[in-house]
Amino acid sequence: MTRIFVDSDACPVKEEVYRVAGRYGLHVFVVSNRMMAVPASALIERVVVNAGPDVADDWIADHIAAGDIAITADIPLAARCVEKGAYVLEPKGRLLDKDAIGMALAMRNLMTDLRSAGVMTSGSAAFGKADRSRFLSELDTVVVKARKPRPFPRTPQPQ
Repeated sequence: MTRIFVDSDACPVKEEVYRVAGRYGLHVFVVSNRMMAVPASALIERVVVNAGPDVADDWIADHIAAGDIAITADIPLAARCVEKGAYVLEPKGRLLDKDAIGMALAMRNLMTDLRSAGVMTSGSAAFGKADRSRFLSELDTVVVKARKPRPFPRTPQPQ
């Protein structure tokens, strides 16, 4: 069964995730390193991990499986989830799959290197209504795709 994992510390679309998950009856793990409010629902589980760099990311990467959905803006975490066969959706609605994750990692590393060298880089655009709408639409599409039965690889039959 498809589950949704939310890297929640700075996630602006948690309410949208709860709504879509409720509509499809999907279990949601809201993972953070601090206590945060979540709706009272048997489908929503708050996971509070120890404080520290990447502890929440590690928890998600350790528990996510093929066919699950991760909601995160963290590109290294996204890469780990894609590697496990999960769907990854950024809060602005961009799907990060096997085709997109390499470029996303390369851009992240380039920007990190530029900032380290003292180059002033612009931040990403502010989160807006269009981003929220795009996210909702894409999450619906990904949930439908994730819930479809996956064909098993065919093994050749002896002749």
